[in-house]
Amino acid sequence: MIRILLRRANRLLRLVRPGLPGWTASLYGRFALFITVMCCGLALVLGLLVHTSVTRQTVHQAQKEALAGLARATDAYVAGESIGKDARIDPAELPESLRRIVLSGRRGTQLGTYHGMPTMWAAGPADARVLAYALDYSAQERNSTALTRSIMGSSALAIALTLLIGFFAVSRITRRLHSTARVARRISAGDLDARVDDQRAGCPARSHDEVTVVSNALDTMAAALQSRLQVEQRFTADVAHELRTPLTGLHAAAELLPPSRPTQLVQDRVRALCRLTEDLLEISRLDADAERADLDACDLGPIAQRAVLASGLATEVTVLGEALVRTDRRRLERVLCNLIANAHKHGTAPVVLTVDGPTVTVRDHGGGYPAYLLEHGPQRFRTHTTRAGRSGHGLGLTIALGQARTLGATLTFANAPDGGALATLDLPTA
Repeated sequence: MIRILLRRANRLLRLVRPGLPGWTASLYGRFALFITVMCCGLALVLGLLVHTSVTRQTVHQAQKEALAGLARATDAYVAGESIGKDARIDPAELPESLRRIVLSGRRGTQLGTYHGMPTMWAAGPADARVLAYALDYSAQERNSTALTRSIMGSSALAIALTLLIGFFAVSRITRRLHSTARVARRISAGDLDARVDDQRAGCPARSHDEVTVVSNALDTMAAALQSRLQVEQRFTADVAHELRTPLTGLHAAAELLPPSRPTQLVQDRVRALCRLTEDLLEISRLDADAERADLDACDLGPIAQRAVLASGLATEVTVLGEALVRTDRRRLERVLCNLIANAHKHGTAPVVLTVDGPTVTVRDHGGGYPAYLLEHGPQRFRTHTTRAGRSGHGLGLTIALGQARTLGATLTFANAPDGGALATLDLPTA
């Protein structure tokens, strides 16, 4: 029943959406609006039907009584007797439409007033005159008013009870939907162990429950995603580990070659392969959460200076304010070196490293980060070729982000308003 009501509410809202306030976007708002409109419409229709039926019966009964009184008054008038206190000859307050009917030779009844009181008139011809009988209609009028009030009161009570029960029913659905949404956000943030674990999923009677189906599908997707990522991580670690031994021998053999231009090319490529293998092993350890930071209170400025020197790249250093941070010097230098190297490789000089309290920013003046990186973060082996034709493996920023998390720091990526890529590292203070 709830599903049918919600589908009808959606159809109704699609028709009138342009004129609705923003709160109707929620399930509660839609349900409240739909139930209120439907209950009011149903109460109006039922109230009109009941009121019309009762009023018709009341009027019909009053007409019968008025015609019976008119018959008695007519018999008394013909017999020359008193026509009674409720009968009148040519009364001035008789409705004109009824008077015309009588003057045409017919009998009739009509609601009107007599001395300001509601009256059911019954009139007929009597010697070219009008004989009328006035039946007091005050009691029936009061009953009709009381009936109208009763219908309005019961309708309001029914609407209130329906809304209360409806909100209770919808609140259970919305709580489950919000719980599913929270789990989905946790999964998107990297917590692949998060599950909804809806207890209704194993119940055959709940096989058509849409919320249960969505929750079960989310859990299945998270489990499949986690399994695939674990396979990928194991594959990466295995490949890097297997490559490490032959590359070590190849590097040693390359160092024994006689000096020459081909030797330099071979040694350079072997060193690049060794760095790539070490990066893959480091990413594997980060994925497995095997890295542990040796935290200590450190001055941020000198660490940034050492990182610039270790990178061997021309980078401007600006210290706006010193701060004592709690971090791992080696890992922090690794993060800063990767950010500096990425800025020089994919950006344009000058590259500026700024220390402002516990915050370090690395900025270049190139074309900025690509859209996918700003939206989803760095992704391994997803390359971005710059205008200068430079591309990479996407591992440097991935390692920097993973090491920042190990340090308990926050690393964000953005594009500067006046151009260039801007990486911001916020460290916890000591």
